[in-house]
Amino acid sequence: MHPLTGDFSNMKDSEIESKITELTKKYFMTTNHEMKYQITLLLDDYNAEINKRRNEQLKKLMDQRDKSLDKLIKIN
Repeated sequence: MHPLTGDFSNMKDSEIESKITELTKKYFMTTNHEMKYQITLLLDDYNAEINKRRNEQLKKLMDQRDKSLDKLIKIN
């Protein structure tokens, strides 16, 4: 985790997505390789957080889905 990433718990998904967009633009604007490396580290952290949140949402949806349909399809 990059030291400048900060805490994600108080950020909304839309804020994280905006930050990813902003950092991506900055990545392509600079020619400094060290700066690109640092931006890449930040992007990795933000992308990991948004992916974690999406996986949690998917798991929640899968747990809430109607499981009665599973009994209708039997594969032998």
